[in-house]
Amino acid sequence: MIDKKIQGKKNRAAGARFERKVRADLESKGWIVDRWGNNVKLEVCKTLNGKKINYITNFLPDAHHELVPAKSTRFRSNTHGFPDFIAFRDFAIPMCAGYEDCKEIMGVEAKSNGYLKPEERAKCKWLLKNKIFSKILIASKGEKRGEIKYKEEKNGSQRKS
Repeated sequence: MIDKKIQGKKNRAAGARFERKVRADLESKGWIVDRWGNNVKLEVCKTLNGKKINYITNFLPDAHHELVPAKSTRFRSNTHGFPDFIAFRDFAIPMCAGYEDCKEIMGVEAKSNGYLKPEERAKCKWLLKNKIFSKILIASKGEKRGEIKYKEEKNGSQRKS
């Protein structure tokens, strides 16, 4: 019989190992990576008759959502923002003399299986709509051992990058 407490510890440790691998992989590709310390607070809206509208299935563009500092859920652990990392690097724009210091900025979420929960998908949609990030990558494990695949999240739908 599987002990849920032991299984939870193993899963948490495996997730932390995968996040470290993703961070090391991005840094080896020339990205500057840091932990993202903010989270999107999704508001639950009510209709005129008092029914609650589920923000996950019915993403409302006019609803009041906001970016708030992420809270730590466990004693002395890192904050758990969404997405996990912010990554940026310099890039050059040809024939634009006034813009020497341009940065490419993206959010990176590490998911072992590669799938986002509906709540996380709604947060992605809000972050992209409000131009917090130009793109959000979902890092997942590949078929080969140690391989990391990245999918780009665009307005709630995933695309391979």
